[in-house]
Amino acid sequence: MTDEMIVLHCSPTLAGMKTGSMFPCPYASRKELLDDIRGLNKRLVPRGIRVLPLRYTETKALIYVFRPSDLKRDLADQLAISLLKERGYQDIQMEPCICQLIARFREGGEFPHEVGVFLGYPPEDVCGFIKNKACSHKCVGCWKVYGDEAAARKTFDKYRKCTQVYCSQWERGKPIERLTVTG
Repeated sequence: MTDEMIVLHCSPTLAGMKTGSMFPCPYASRKELLDDIRGLNKRLVPRGIRVLPLRYTETKALIYVFRPSDLKRDLADQLAISLLKERGYQDIQMEPCICQLIARFREGGEFPHEVGVFLGYPPEDVCGFIKNKACSHKCVGCWKVYGDEAAARKTFDKYRKCTQVYCSQWERGKPIERLTVTG
């Protein structure tokens, strides 16, 4: 896994604008991938970012990059708590929730759409997506919107601009540690 992949897929998270990001990462060796993740965590944990594999297939891993401080805040939202409890989460603390999310991904059943809570999506949109089975949304950007469309469109635009700026900065040689806002 390269720093370029993290910048391309996770710029709003690195910038402190978004709780988390998720992307598929090809790998040839699980050991090499885990070594890469350990190296990234050594560099990014001091800046408030953690990197975890959520699921593996034979050739790809689903990588989760997140800000623990933001996730703790998001998990305190009453609608998020209610949603997670409905989905079988018992202990709504960060570590147990992440462990349960990983278990849900790895058991291979229905896709755990509650992952939107872990990515910083508005809980009303995550609930709307699940309730409406991904239909009847107001608009689509980084997620399907069921609540405040105007706010979501502004957020999508900020994320897009952030990614453009971060990719440009990275291409000019700015290292990922300097692109990551401490939080």
